[in-house]
Amino acid sequence: MPIGLLALALGGFGIGLTEFGIIGLLPEVAADFGVSEQAAGYLVSGYALSVAAGALALTAATARFDRKKVLLALMVLFIVGNLTSALATAYGTMMIGRVVAALCHGAFFGVGSVVAADMVPEGRRAGAIALMFGGLTAANVLGVPLGTLLGQQLGWRATFWAITVIGVVALAGIHLLVPSAPPPARTGLRGELAAFRRPQVWLSAAVTVLAFGGMFGAFTYIAFTLTEVTGFAAATVPWLLVLFGAGTFAGNYAGGKLADRALTPSLAAILAALTVVLAVFALTAGSKPMTVLSLLLMGAVGLATAPGLQVRIMSHAQDAPTLASGANIAAFNVGNALGAWLSGLALAGGLGFVAPLWVGAAVTAAGLVVLAFASVRPRRPTPSMS
Repeated sequence: MPIGLLALALGGFGIGLTEFGIIGLLPEVAADFGVSEQAAGYLVSGYALSVAAGALALTAATARFDRKKVLLALMVLFIVGNLTSALATAYGTMMIGRVVAALCHGAFFGVGSVVAADMVPEGRRAGAIALMFGGLTAANVLGVPLGTLLGQQLGWRATFWAITVIGVVALAGIHLLVPSAPPPARTGLRGELAAFRRPQVWLSAAVTVLAFGGMFGAFTYIAFTLTEVTGFAAATVPWLLVLFGAGTFAGNYAGGKLADRALTPSLAAILAALTVVLAVFALTAGSKPMTVLSLLLMGAVGLATAPGLQVRIMSHAQDAPTLASGANIAAFNVGNALGAWLSGLALAGGLGFVAPLWVGAAVTAAGLVVLAFASVRPRRPTPSMS
């Protein structure tokens, strides 16, 4: 694999830590700002919605520019947002920092996916994208647990100072290691938008929304599930998240390999497996051994969909992949926000901290239904750009 993919993975690591690192710190953040658990959860869903907006708006606005320069500018935005979060002394300021950092997230992975895919032969595109997303999953394996531990020991702001430093290092890495990547000469914003005339592009995005909505419907409030339902001490949460992160790392790698071999069958099998894992987790959340196993499997199966979902939408927009790729990143995070919102409603309704797992299972099952529908629809040929 080209060394430039490692620079993209480093950027993905920092972004993944920004998105997911706060999940293990929600109890501390809620206590510090004097807000409810549900309001603290909005720092997750608010981030996700901002990712969705940035994925579309910034990807569209930068369609005509050299993709490497776009990636560098996005990393600067990332640094500013996390610095704001590190300095926040009020809930509103924290939300602003989250929103600013999130604006770069979707466009970074959208543009980065195209750059990564262009750096390797056709048959290795999912693997290249998986390597870039590997930074995201590495953030779950190491960054999120260590960030949670750092935040619990030194205060949650220390985690965001560490993320800011990672952003600076990633900026330098992209500058030095990623080659110049000018956009296709004949594809501007109008050409990119043409991809959205195809039903399969929209169906692909819908599957992504539901797949990740199910995943994050279950995961957003997982710290409360672990402590309030299973009975683990708060100090053990970072180490339990290591298991989840290890699962995501393995699942992302395996998902990329499977997608390169059999895209649709692998996605269907993964979504079915995730539905089962979440349902079993909900039924056995009171058991510590079963919770440990379920966390590992939830991470592995949940993130295994990411490379395949990204390749699917790009394959239906081969002549204009950048905005479609960005739209799929937006869909990932619309799903994150949807799942967090639905789980928040379940909690507000007094259904308890097992309810997010049932919400996740139901939403994931809906994604499997949409994928089945999409797979039997005929694929329209890619129109000429002349």
